[in-house]
Amino acid sequence: MDEPTMRFVNREEAGQQLARRLKHYAKDDVVVYALPRGGVVVGAEVARALGAPMDILTARKVGHPDFPEYAVAAVGPDGYVVKNDEAIRSIDQDRFDELIENAGVEARRRQDLYLKNIAVPTVKGKTAIIIDDGLATGLTARAAIKDLKQRQPKKIVLAVPVAPDTATSTVADEVDDFVCLHLDPDFIAIGAYYDEFSQVSDKAVIGILQEVNKPRK
Repeated sequence: MDEPTMRFVNREEAGQQLARRLKHYAKDDVVVYALPRGGVVVGAEVARALGAPMDILTARKVGHPDFPEYAVAAVGPDGYVVKNDEAIRSIDQDRFDELIENAGVEARRRQDLYLKNIAVPTVKGKTAIIIDDGLATGLTARAAIKDLKQRQPKKIVLAVPVAPDTATSTVADEVDDFVCLHLDPDFIAIGAYYDEFSQVSDKAVIGILQEVNKPRK
Protein backbone atom coordinates (compact mmCIF):
# COMPACT_ATOMS: atom_id res chain seq x y z
CA MET A 1 0.00 0.00 0.00
CA ASP A 2 1.39 3.43 -1.00
CA GLU A 3 2.15 6.05 1.62
CA PRO A 4 -0.17 9.11 1.64
CA THR A 5 1.19 12.06 -0.32
CA MET A 6 0.35 14.46 2.52
CA ARG A 7 1.38 13.81 6.11
CA PHE A 8 1.40 15.71 9.39
CA VAL A 9 4.11 15.48 12.04
CA ASN A 10 1.46 15.26 14.78
CA ARG A 11 -1.95 16.61 15.73
CA GLU A 12 -0.46 19.93 16.88
CA GLU A 13 1.01 20.61 13.44
CA ALA A 14 -2.24 19.61 11.76
CA GLY A 15 -4.10 22.04 14.02
CA GLN A 16 -1.72 24.85 13.20
CA GLN A 17 -2.18 24.29 9.47
CA LEU A 18 -5.94 24.13 9.92
CA ALA A 19 -5.89 27.36 11.93
CA ARG A 20 -4.25 29.17 9.02
CA ARG A 21 -7.07 28.04 6.72
CA LEU A 22 -9.64 29.26 9.25
CA LYS A 23 -8.02 32.58 10.18
CA HIS A 24 -10.73 34.60 8.38
CA TYR A 25 -13.16 33.43 11.07
CA ALA A 26 -11.21 35.39 13.70
CA LYS A 27 -13.46 38.37 12.94
CA ASP A 28 -16.54 36.34 13.94
CA ASP A 29 -17.87 35.50 17.37
CA VAL A 30 -16.59 31.91 17.40
CA VAL A 31 -16.83 28.84 19.63
CA VAL A 32 -14.57 25.91 18.73
CA TYR A 33 -16.01 22.44 19.33
CA ALA A 34 -13.58 19.51 19.43
CA LEU A 35 -14.38 15.81 19.19
CA PRO A 36 -12.51 13.94 21.96
CA ARG A 37 -10.02 12.75 22.29
CA GLY A 38 -7.68 13.44 19.37
CA GLY A 39 -9.74 16.31 18.04
CA VAL A 40 -9.12 18.24 21.25
CA VAL A 41 -5.39 18.49 20.48
CA VAL A 42 -6.13 19.76 16.95
CA GLY A 43 -8.94 22.02 18.12
CA ALA A 44 -6.80 23.67 20.78
CA GLU A 45 -4.45 25.03 18.12
CA VAL A 46 -7.41 26.49 16.22
CA ALA A 47 -8.99 27.97 19.36
CA ARG A 48 -5.72 29.64 20.38
CA ALA A 49 -5.16 31.08 16.90
CA LEU A 50 -8.69 32.49 16.72
CA GLY A 51 -8.77 33.63 20.35
CA ALA A 52 -11.89 31.54 20.83
CA PRO A 53 -13.21 29.43 23.72
CA MET A 54 -13.38 25.66 23.23
CA ASP A 55 -16.11 23.18 24.08
CA ILE A 56 -16.49 19.51 23.17
CA LEU A 57 -19.02 17.31 21.39
CA THR A 58 -18.79 13.80 22.81
CA ALA A 59 -20.50 11.87 20.04
CA ARG A 60 -19.13 8.33 20.27
CA LYS A 61 -18.33 5.96 17.42
CA VAL A 62 -19.98 2.52 17.44
CA GLY A 63 -17.74 -0.06 15.79
CA HIS A 64 -18.85 -3.28 14.12
CA PRO A 65 -18.62 -6.20 16.62
CA ASP A 66 -16.29 -8.12 14.29
CA PHE A 67 -14.34 -5.12 13.01
CA PRO A 68 -14.23 -2.54 15.84
CA GLU A 69 -12.41 0.10 13.77
CA TYR A 70 -15.22 0.10 11.20
CA ALA A 71 -17.87 2.56 12.36
CA VAL A 72 -21.47 1.49 11.82
CA ALA A 73 -23.10 4.20 13.95
CA ALA A 74 -22.44 7.05 16.32
CA VAL A 75 -24.32 8.12 19.42
CA GLY A 76 -24.38 11.37 21.39
CA PRO A 77 -24.69 11.95 25.15
CA ASP A 78 -28.40 12.73 24.78
CA GLY A 79 -29.05 9.43 23.02
CA TYR A 80 -29.40 10.63 19.41
CA VAL A 81 -28.09 8.05 16.94
CA VAL A 82 -26.71 8.29 13.41
CA LYS A 83 -26.25 4.94 11.68
CA ASN A 84 -25.23 3.24 8.47
CA ASP A 85 -28.34 1.19 7.73
CA GLU A 86 -26.59 -1.09 5.27
CA ALA A 87 -23.67 -1.80 7.61
CA ILE A 88 -25.85 -2.78 10.58
CA ARG A 89 -27.89 -5.38 8.70
CA SER A 90 -25.38 -8.07 9.64
CA ILE A 91 -25.61 -7.23 13.36
CA ASP A 92 -28.17 -8.83 15.65
CA GLN A 93 -30.61 -6.16 16.89
CA ASP A 94 -30.05 -6.96 20.58
CA ARG A 95 -26.30 -6.76 20.07
CA PHE A 96 -26.63 -3.47 18.22
CA ASP A 97 -28.82 -2.02 20.98
CA GLU A 98 -26.17 -3.07 23.51
CA LEU A 99 -23.44 -1.35 21.51
CA ILE A 100 -25.51 1.82 21.29
CA GLU A 101 -26.16 1.79 25.03
CA ASN A 102 -22.48 1.28 25.85
CA ALA A 103 -21.44 4.07 23.50
CA GLY A 104 -24.01 6.41 25.03
CA VAL A 105 -22.71 5.69 28.51
CA GLU A 106 -19.16 6.48 27.39
CA ALA A 107 -20.29 9.68 25.66
CA ARG A 108 -21.99 10.87 28.85
CA ARG A 109 -18.96 9.86 30.96
CA ARG A 110 -16.67 11.93 28.79
CA GLN A 111 -19.04 14.89 28.79
CA ASP A 112 -19.22 14.96 32.59
CA LEU A 113 -15.51 14.30 33.13
CA TYR A 114 -14.05 16.69 30.59
CA LEU A 115 -16.31 19.66 31.31
CA LYS A 116 -16.12 19.50 35.10
CA ASN A 117 -15.28 22.99 36.44
CA ILE A 118 -15.31 24.46 32.91
CA ALA A 119 -17.61 27.33 32.02
CA VAL A 120 -19.19 26.10 28.79
CA PRO A 121 -19.63 28.97 26.31
CA THR A 122 -23.02 29.58 24.75
CA VAL A 123 -23.09 29.31 20.95
CA LYS A 124 -26.59 30.59 20.10
CA GLY A 125 -26.24 33.17 17.33
CA LYS A 126 -22.48 32.55 16.99
CA THR A 127 -20.22 30.69 14.56
CA ALA A 128 -19.46 27.12 15.68
CA ILE A 129 -16.38 25.39 14.30
CA ILE A 130 -16.28 21.61 14.78
CA ILE A 131 -12.78 20.12 14.77
CA ASP A 132 -11.55 16.53 14.64
CA ASP A 133 -8.19 14.97 13.74
CA GLY A 134 -9.75 13.49 10.59
CA LEU A 135 -12.88 11.98 9.09
CA ALA A 136 -13.33 8.36 8.08
CA THR A 137 -16.99 7.35 7.73
CA GLY A 138 -18.24 10.75 8.92
CA LEU A 139 -20.81 9.18 11.26
CA THR A 140 -19.35 10.72 14.43
CA ALA A 141 -19.18 14.14 12.79
CA ARG A 142 -22.80 13.84 11.66
CA ALA A 143 -23.90 12.99 15.20
CA ALA A 144 -21.94 15.98 16.50
CA ILE A 145 -23.54 18.26 13.90
CA LYS A 146 -26.99 17.01 14.90
CA ASP A 147 -26.24 17.82 18.54
CA LEU A 148 -24.91 21.26 17.74
CA LYS A 149 -27.85 22.31 15.58
CA GLN A 150 -30.08 22.04 18.65
CA ARG A 151 -28.01 24.83 20.23
CA GLN A 152 -28.94 27.27 17.42
CA PRO A 153 -25.59 28.62 16.21
CA LYS A 154 -25.65 31.18 13.41
CA LYS A 155 -23.26 29.10 11.31
CA ILE A 156 -21.66 25.64 11.57
CA VAL A 157 -18.22 24.97 10.12
CA LEU A 158 -16.67 21.49 10.00
CA ALA A 159 -12.88 21.52 9.72
CA VAL A 160 -10.51 18.54 9.61
CA PRO A 161 -6.96 17.87 8.41
CA VAL A 162 -7.83 14.84 6.28
CA ALA A 163 -10.84 12.96 4.93
CA PRO A 164 -11.84 10.70 2.04
CA ASP A 165 -13.06 12.63 -0.98
CA THR A 166 -16.52 11.15 -0.40
CA ALA A 167 -16.82 13.44 2.64
CA THR A 168 -17.90 16.22 0.33
CA SER A 169 -21.15 14.37 -0.25
CA THR A 170 -21.61 12.65 3.15
CA VAL A 171 -21.08 15.55 5.57
CA ALA A 172 -20.32 18.78 3.71
CA ASP A 173 -23.97 19.30 2.80
CA GLU A 174 -24.94 19.28 6.49
CA VAL A 175 -22.83 22.34 7.42
CA ASP A 176 -22.42 25.91 6.20
CA ASP A 177 -18.72 25.49 5.45
CA PHE A 178 -16.48 22.42 5.14
CA VAL A 179 -12.72 22.88 5.37
CA CYS A 180 -10.32 20.00 4.77
CA LEU A 181 -6.59 20.24 4.19
CA HIS A 182 -6.40 16.98 2.27
CA LEU A 183 -9.29 15.18 0.56
CA ASP A 184 -7.90 11.81 -0.50
CA PRO A 185 -9.62 9.63 -3.13
CA ASP A 186 -7.43 6.76 -1.90
CA PHE A 187 -8.12 7.32 1.80
CA ILE A 188 -6.48 4.75 4.08
CA ALA A 189 -7.11 5.52 7.78
CA ILE A 190 -6.74 8.73 9.75
CA GLY A 191 -3.59 7.59 11.57
CA ALA A 192 -1.83 6.87 8.27
CA TYR A 193 -1.55 10.61 7.63
CA TYR A 194 0.35 11.33 10.85
CA ASP A 195 3.95 10.54 11.79
CA GLU A 196 2.91 10.54 15.46
CA PHE A 197 -0.64 9.45 16.28
CA SER A 198 -0.60 8.18 19.85
CA GLN A 199 -3.65 7.84 22.07
CA VAL A 200 -4.71 10.99 23.92
CA SER A 201 -5.51 10.45 27.60
CA ASP A 202 -8.48 11.80 29.56
CA LYS A 203 -5.99 13.75 31.68
CA ALA A 204 -4.51 15.42 28.60
CA VAL A 205 -7.96 16.39 27.32
CA ILE A 206 -8.93 17.94 30.66
CA GLY A 207 -5.64 19.85 30.84
CA ILE A 208 -6.04 21.25 27.32
CA LEU A 209 -9.63 22.35 27.91
CA GLN A 210 -8.68 24.08 31.15
CA GLU A 211 -5.69 25.82 29.54
CA VAL A 212 -7.56 27.05 26.45
CA ASN A 213 -10.51 28.31 28.50
CA LYS A 214 -8.62 29.98 31.32
CA PRO A 215 -9.57 33.64 31.82
CA ARG A 216 -7.47 36.02 29.73
CA LYS A 217 -5.85 38.92 31.50
